[in-house]
Amino acid sequence: MAEFIKIYPDKPSESAIAKVVKVLKEGGLVIYPTDTVYGLGCDITNTKALERIARIKGVKLEKANFSFICHDLSNLSDYVKQIDTATFKILKRALPGPYTFILPGSTNLPKEFKKKTTVGIRVPDNSIALEIVRQLGNPIVSTSIHDEDDVIEYTTDPELIFEKWQNLVDMVIDGGYGDNTASTIIDLSGHEPIVIREGKGDINIL
Repeated sequence: MAEFIKIYPDKPSESAIAKVVKVLKEGGLVIYPTDTVYGLGCDITNTKALERIARIKGVKLEKANFSFICHDLSNLSDYVKQIDTATFKILKRALPGPYTFILPGSTNLPKEFKKKTTVGIRVPDNSIALEIVRQLGNPIVSTSIHDEDDVIEYTTDPELIFEKWQNLVDMVIDGGYGDNTASTIIDLSGHEPIVIREGKGDINIL
């Protein structure tokens, strides 16, 4: 059964974040708050954990469209091909924020994602998520736990999320009520930006 841990977003406790990072490093799955809906994440370097998330979502790992949650844009070149100045300016303007940007994947992606030509990058404006990734030292691979068929409270109330997910994951973080609007997805992998899904993020940043 999962551990349920309270972390305050205005001042995330170092020791609580360290607990989360330990679970991730050991291949655990964690449900955590973002600036949009709650996310289900694992360490990008852990194959077994990636396979677990894919199983839960009912998708093949190599075909899964997971987001990479990054602390900032400094390690972008590890996962993304070189981008032009205009694209970088959009990222700088929008992040941290409620956006997922689809960018061309680099050749040194983790082996599970080698066949992908694009990757989704997120830098959420949420101190808990950012601190987890900073302490972990690499991105977490994430998918939202928003379920179209569920009562909307499942995505906002951490206690209800815990009730539903406690036997599937290793830790659920209570970071306060989540949002029930997902991120805005913008494809920047081509010549022109394309809005794939309009969510919480304002598309006027383009």
